[in-house]
Amino acid sequence: MKINIQSIPGCRINEYMLVLNPHEELRNKIAKVRNEFSETYKNSAALISKPHIALVRFTQLEMMEERIINRLKVVGMGFQPFKVSLKDYGSFPAHTIFINVTTKTPVQNLVREIRDAQRLMKLDNEHKPHFIDEPFIAIGRRLVPWQYEKGWLEFSHRQFTGSFIADNMLFLKRRLGDKSWQIAQRFEFMNLPVTTKQGELFI
Repeated sequence: MKINIQSIPGCRINEYMLVLNPHEELRNKIAKVRNEFSETYKNSAALISKPHIALVRFTQLEMMEERIINRLKVVGMGFQPFKVSLKDYGSFPAHTIFINVTTKTPVQNLVREIRDAQRLMKLDNEHKPHFIDEPFIAIGRRLVPWQYEKGWLEFSHRQFTGSFIADNMLFLKRRLGDKSWQIAQRFEFMNLPVTTKQGELFI
């Protein structure tokens, strides 16, 4: 008899994502562009989640969640808030069109800090965490050739500007197979000294 591992409490597998979340006004501005892109080019893949900058995505057992949250809380405590600037559009040929993040360095530094927790995020050799080293905000995703070619022809000439202060990161989760994400935790950036962070590890 084969046991369904997903039905055992704690053995449930979730998808997780850690993101930077723009303020509401900027989110609405980006959402408007996304909706316009979706209607024009018949692509709704980017509409599943609210506009965000993804830092890492991974799949893991639910029983690991608390340990991961404790580790990420320490990362947040030691990190200082920073400004994120957005300007115009870029693309990953031939499948994604996105808004450029021009202040890449602080985001990349944050991802580097999060990477220290990667062994907690690795489910098995098939499911390793995916760290996003080139920050962006997707407008169109999983595009087929015609969507990309026509969309990029338009968006490579369009302009966009915006900025926000990243003073926290959101930890999102969803059941394997679900579409909508839930907020599992918010980690504030407190810019505390490292000595305080180390002490927190043993609480």
